[in-house]
Amino acid sequence: MGKGTVLPSESQRFSDPETGRVIRQVTHHPSIHHHPFYYIPAYDDAMQWLFFVSHRTGTPQLFAEHRETEELLQLTERDDINEWSLHPSHDGNHLYFTTTTGGWRVELASLREECLIDFAGAKKSSGMVGAGMGTTTLSHDDRWWAIPVRRNSISQLLVVDTHTLESKVACENDSIGHPQFHPQDSNLIRYGGPYDRRIWVTHRDGTENRLIYDRDVSKKEWIVHECWRPHTREILTTNWPHGVMAIHIDTGAWRWVTRFNAWHPMVDPSGKTMITDTKTPDIGLQRFAIECSETSPTPLCQSNASNIGNHWDIGHCPYDDGPVDVYAPQHTHPHPNFSPDGNLFIFTSDASGFAQLCEATFEI
Repeated sequence: MGKGTVLPSESQRFSDPETGRVIRQVTHHPSIHHHPFYYIPAYDDAMQWLFFVSHRTGTPQLFAEHRETEELLQLTERDDINEWSLHPSHDGNHLYFTTTTGGWRVELASLREECLIDFAGAKKSSGMVGAGMGTTTLSHDDRWWAIPVRRNSISQLLVVDTHTLESKVACENDSIGHPQFHPQDSNLIRYGGPYDRRIWVTHRDGTENRLIYDRDVSKKEWIVHECWRPHTREILTTNWPHGVMAIHIDTGAWRWVTRFNAWHPMVDPSGKTMITDTKTPDIGLQRFAIECSETSPTPLCQSNASNIGNHWDIGHCPYDDGPVDVYAPQHTHPHPNFSPDGNLFIFTSDASGFAQLCEATFEI
């Protein structure tokens, strides 16, 4: 195997015993697979490709499934990929990723790799799980790519112009993780800061970098796993384990969206519903409406993922209790997300003993 290798379809189909929903397991090789992090698209906008990471070569490599043929294409062959950094371009022409030394993109038509930025000694962000994963974000027009890095004791958010390859430090903070461009506004980025000052918003040039929610310290609120709500100026976030909140970035006003143990909630492209995995207890993947006050969820299927991470079980933010040694391998988490047309959802399950990529339709 190597870069450019085309593999036959590995698809297998089975039905969820509780809902009857047909699930397509996309990968089958006995090794780790996963799609991008829950709020990052796994498809290009036209849904020609489904992007994922596979460890089948012994190191994490980037792959794409051609959705018409279900054939698998190996896109990279290198040993320095930050596996949670991948972000497909919306036009389907490139896949962006970082390595230990810089930011790259691979062109799908030719598999030519191009370095867009040298980190010049900076490293992938470190710290809590979120900052340490190294997720990146691409604007909806594919023009701007934001990358969090760590330089000495400070986290920086680098923004790269994907046309000119010019870059700048947009902002700095004690910790920066899980950045996301607004789905319709390429000038607006949200990111996760330190655990006790979590939700931040900044303009692309670094102006108006501000904290938008001051958590209730007395309750040890665990604010985590945010995403923009499309077509609005709201951020949706888990307040673990109490439910999902919506916060308006201009007024700071917040409201409950739902009150159950949603862990990685992600919104559909219309901004009307969300999908989430669950933990403690694991009640499977659930879907719920955003506008209905404290709406009850609808079960979609069981992921049967192992969901490793016992630090969730204490019922409040564990970092308030002092330094925490977190063991939470992310490929054991489902991280469900919508397809761009809103008709499918994607998730990861290690029920077979190895993390495999799964896809299903909302219609039964």
